[in-house]
Amino acid sequence: MARTSSIVLAGLLAGALTLTGCSRAETDGPQEQSSPVAAETPAANAPTTSAQPDARPADFTDEAAGIVAEMDDTALAGAVIMGSYDGTDAAAGAQLIRDHQLAGVIVMPYNLPQDVDRQTVASMTEQFRTAAGERGWQTMIGVDQEGGPVTRAGSAAVELPPLMAHGAADDPALTSQITALQGRDLIELGFTTDFAPIADVTVGKDDPAISVRSAGDDPQRVSSVVEAAVTGYDEAGIISSLKHFPGHGALTEDSHETLPVSQKSLGELADRDFVPFADAAEAGVATSMMVGHIALPDDETLPASLNPKAYQALREDVGFEGLIVTDALNMGAVTAGSPGQETVRALAAGADLALLPPDSAAAAEAVRTALSDGTLKREDLKESATRVVAAQLWQTAVAGQTGADQTAADESGEDSGPGEDEQRQQLADAALTVMAGECRFADPVDEVSVTGSDLGVKAFTEAAEDAGLKVTDSAETTVALVPGPLLGSETVKQAAERNSTTADVAVALSGPWELEGFDSGTQLAIYDDWQPGMTAVARYLSGDLAATGSLPVQIEGADPPDCS
Repeated sequence: MARTSSIVLAGLLAGALTLTGCSRAETDGPQEQSSPVAAETPAANAPTTSAQPDARPADFTDEAAGIVAEMDDTALAGAVIMGSYDGTDAAAGAQLIRDHQLAGVIVMPYNLPQDVDRQTVASMTEQFRTAAGERGWQTMIGVDQEGGPVTRAGSAAVELPPLMAHGAADDPALTSQITALQGRDLIELGFTTDFAPIADVTVGKDDPAISVRSAGDDPQRVSSVVEAAVTGYDEAGIISSLKHFPGHGALTEDSHETLPVSQKSLGELADRDFVPFADAAEAGVATSMMVGHIALPDDETLPASLNPKAYQALREDVGFEGLIVTDALNMGAVTAGSPGQETVRALAAGADLALLPPDSAAAAEAVRTALSDGTLKREDLKESATRVVAAQLWQTAVAGQTGADQTAADESGEDSGPGEDEQRQQLADAALTVMAGECRFADPVDEVSVTGSDLGVKAFTEAAEDAGLKVTDSAETTVALVPGPLLGSETVKQAAERNSTTADVAVALSGPWELEGFDSGTQLAIYDDWQPGMTAVARYLSGDLAATGSLPVQIEGADPPDCS
């Protein structure tokens, strides 16, 4: 998954849509730009049900059911598919929506030019928004924008770290503020759905797919962070989606490439992996949940996304009544015969929304055929489509109300609290974790020498200068940014051993387990190579900041101080 970063002041705009579900199966520097996305929502696509402060998608069910009742087969089949297209020509995505009346499309990195700007993204999403015409509900425009290693909106969106930084900060109110910031930023860009947050409980370094994307290895901590994150997304008025049920964090293979097999049954997963999903369902905060491509012990060839038992567990055992979406159906873990059949099988198993089938047009045609031959029951599909439409109506109403409230606050001069850069720095400061050493640097310095990747050193140097800390080659105190570059044919382990003997301070820029084997006197974790994290390290070394983050995963041999 490609990493991209930027720092952008976010704004607000009335957007479009959201997700809910129910089962039927047995189941690098600041870039300020004004947003060009300011088009009025077409009256025919605006919900007639008003959004109360505590409104949920279910409140829009009756209105959605009325819209679905008027759908023909083409519209009904399209309403349960979020498609994709190749290349950077947004017209191709808009054409898919028009031709097959899709719920919408998801924007992936291959749809964006390198170093994409906000104007380009906003122009693209505007084409999608208007492609559906006046059908009574708006186009769903999705993106995977978690923060950290998964930032599909590229350099156009605000730069944020992955959830493990939130787990280290352990500040639910701050997490809600940050995800609300992120949600507003995405709405300004024209998105209506963010497939986040990660609700998986990771096992740490042996988990290649989830890793720092998770808030940690403790189910209760993950639950707390996830609930706070969803609260922030809801406040902004963007659809969020907890993923990847029944739990991807304990698997040692990546479902993007192959089908990982859980060693635990659904019943055994309930005590640990289900917990964040179940807690969110009980709290009533989840708008949608995503089923991942995870095989279970009783059928090692069938991903959960196509398995009725997984959807049944999410409905009955977890108690989730909202929208269920599949993970991307074009991933390596999914093989389901001829084009479009993966979508039919997912819907038949219990999904409400099929995400990113490998051939969106073929998927729509396959669903229409399955409707006509009885493979998919019309009433079941109408039930799913109603959840999709209701969620979208909710999002449109809530985002519009949020935008109106913000405009009123801006016009009145009301103090809206810390600015976005300040909030991001608050998170970085709160997440800074000492794995070895003191909560406050014992011997503050005014200059350091730094090793690491060229980009890492450049980012740290800029942050250090802003914090009043000099970076020079001759400084006595040495800092190693990990992971750094490899010399010749050396391995990551060899690089770690080399740095462990030469650096006074080691800083993990991704998973804290990257520092295993280091014997540096001071070891820090910031969970991402983002600029505010570098600033936090610089302020710690200069004595201006005490680290208060707590290690969210167990690391063999680590004995961090209690800095809370």
